[in-house]
Amino acid sequence: MDLERARYNMVESQIRTWEVLDQRVLDTLSVVKREEYVPDRYRPLAFVDMEIPLGHGEAMLTPKLEARILQELTLNDSDRVLEVGTGSGYMTALLAALAAHVHSVELDADLARSAQAKLTNHGVRNVTVEAGDAGNGWPAHAPYDVIVLTGSVPVLPETFKAQLKPSGRLLAVVGAPPVMTARLLTHMGPGVFGEVGLFETCIAPLRNVPQPERFVF
Repeated sequence: MDLERARYNMVESQIRTWEVLDQRVLDTLSVVKREEYVPDRYRPLAFVDMEIPLGHGEAMLTPKLEARILQELTLNDSDRVLEVGTGSGYMTALLAALAAHVHSVELDADLARSAQAKLTNHGVRNVTVEAGDAGNGWPAHAPYDVIVLTGSVPVLPETFKAQLKPSGRLLAVVGAPPVMTARLLTHMGPGVFGEVGLFETCIAPLRNVPQPERFVF
C-alpha cells in the first residue's frame, strides 16, 4: 500500500471537499501519521471515509470531521487545550501539533493507556493523557484556551463554559440522532458567550454526560 498516495487522496477527495482549506491544517495532516494511531487490524482502512472501531464501544471520527474540527478551532501555538475523549490519540496528536499543550481525558483506562503509549512512541511530548470522567469538564487544569468534545452531547453542560479563558473557544457536537450540529462557542466577556452553528453531522455520544430533563405528563 502506497501510504503517501493514500494520504494525498484522503486530503484531496475527502478533506478539501469538506471546506478544509487552511494550509496549516493540511500540513499537519501530512505530518501526523493517521495510520500509526489506527488499530493494526484496521490499518488498511486508515484513510477511508469511515469511523474506525477502537474497541470498548468507541470509534475514531472520520478524517474529514477531524480535519474540519481542527480548522474551526483556529489553534495558536500558545493555546492550552482540553480534549474530552482521547480515543486513539490521533486527534490529540493533531491538536498538539498546533497548540502549546493538550490535556486529554479518556473515560476508558485501557484506551487512555494505549493512546499515551502511541503519543510517546511518536515523540508527542506536549500532551497529558488522564483516565477519568470529563462529562462535566475537567477543572484540574482549568481555565483553558480551547475545549473540544470528541463525542456528542444532547445539551452542553454549563460547567464547560466556566472552564474557558476569556476569548476561549469550545467546539461540541450538540443534539440527538439523526441530525446534530457542530457548535462553536466563544467566551466574549464575563458571562457572555457567542455561539455559531458550523455544520450538521451525527457522531456517537460521550458517555456519562448530563441528560436533559424529560417532560412527564
